[in-house]
Amino acid sequence: MNPPLDTWVLADADAVARAAAALIASEARAAAAERGRFVMAVSGGRTPWQMLRALASESVPWDAVHIVQVDERVAPAGDPDRNLTHLRESLLSHAPLPESRIHAMPVEDADLEAAAQAYGRILEVVAGNPPTLDLVHLGLGADGHTASLVPGDPSLQVADRDVAVTGLYQKRRRMTLTYPVINRARRILWIATGAEKAEMLGRLQAGDRSIPAGGIRRDVALVLADAAAARRNA
Repeated sequence: MNPPLDTWVLADADAVARAAAALIASEARAAAAERGRFVMAVSGGRTPWQMLRALASESVPWDAVHIVQVDERVAPAGDPDRNLTHLRESLLSHAPLPESRIHAMPVEDADLEAAAQAYGRILEVVAGNPPTLDLVHLGLGADGHTASLVPGDPSLQVADRDVAVTGLYQKRRRMTLTYPVINRARRILWIATGAEKAEMLGRLQAGDRSIPAGGIRRDVALVLADAAAARRNA
């Protein structure tokens, strides 16, 4: 039987972003004190960029922080479709984090499969072997996807690699973390904002394993949702 999914419902996306930033800062302080390092995997999205800007105002041991990507679109450097573009704008401009501590997925490489393997080795360098991330931030798509683990994609079946390359999804191929490395994380933080997420949030909370998000472990997870996303589940 699935354990219950811890869920906090907040008024709006801004409140979700602030609460997420405070939680990340707390996790970072604890990880730095215990292990000397805090490795966080970040997904994309409008509310997450607000979250990262808010994080810059929190008490964070930045000298211990490493940021890796949950997923990335295969697109040129600086493209507005790239999560990295917004990650840099949201965090590097506001927090004393060296750019070298943001470990970008190498989606500009010609050989994407080799690039995915190389990123897996980067994860080992920053998070151990096998990589154990301190916190993975995840979003929830209106189709039930999370990371770039999308319905019907072969990456859903990957069990022997921490990084995979997807097929076309919304006109882009993606590089994504896979279930094994996400599910090894010490903490998983879901963010769900907007009424379009309400149905899938309900299915996630119910433990529906037919959606990609349902394959993520629940015992270390927390969902921060706004009132619109939680409306059908209140």
